[in-house]
Amino acid sequence: MDASKTKLGVDHPDTLTSMSNLASTYRNRGRWEEAEQLLLQVIETRKTKLGVDHPNTLTSMSNLASTYWNQGRWEEAEQLFVQVIEASKTKLGVDYPDTLTSMANLASTYWNQGRWEEGEQLEVQVIKASKIKLGVDHPDTLTSMANLASTYRNQGRWEEAEQLEVQVMETRKTKLGVDHPDTLTSMANLAVTYWNQGRWEEAEQLEVQVMETRKTKLGVDHPDTLMSMANLAFTWKSSGYNTQALELLRDCLAKQKQILGLNHYVELA
Repeated sequence: MDASKTKLGVDHPDTLTSMSNLASTYRNRGRWEEAEQLLLQVIETRKTKLGVDHPNTLTSMSNLASTYWNQGRWEEAEQLFVQVIEASKTKLGVDYPDTLTSMANLASTYWNQGRWEEGEQLEVQVIKASKIKLGVDHPDTLTSMANLASTYRNQGRWEEAEQLEVQVMETRKTKLGVDHPDTLTSMANLAVTYWNQGRWEEAEQLEVQVMETRKTKLGVDHPDTLMSMANLAFTWKSSGYNTQALELLRDCLAKQKQILGLNHYVELA
């Protein structure tokens, strides 16, 4: 980046790309302020050089919105995502993948504010467009369906969540395999839906599969495996198997302390 600034100039496309890459590195390390400063520079320069609705400018704006999102700065993230969506719709089309991604991001922003209806409306639009544009079994379509199912779960709409989660799980089993991380996530999500309905046996069956597969694929001490162990333990506790639940929780806790540290927070997922 420094060499590009000297050799090509601050507003040269290659320099801006280098700045964006460095901002991405900062974002992936949680260094949000440094990422934000760089992205603001890139956005302003690209707006001047390329225009507000240029794909590169919109990408930079999306990256900045994601930076805000990761800090819980929902209003700022929302404002940027809305701008990006409107420009993308006009410039690229409503069903363009980048437009759909921005809509999904905005839905997630609503979701994190508990604005379920607004999130749901966007997610439904994204799913419909993705099915037509990408196909029913495309990874992006399945992710959108999983997001909508999550929105239903957070509203206690268990039957609607279950229907979507079963579709996503079965399609991922066929497309990706039973032991793929995305498939296992779908199985874990469906188990949570069963758990919240008091359907302990169905939840247990799924959680055992997820846990055993993660042990084999990821290792006994992997965070995802430990999460699966905790989920199964709570299901056993809810079913009245207190002794087994306590033993599993003790084993899980010991590994979590060793791997993640005493102060690490783990939630059911």
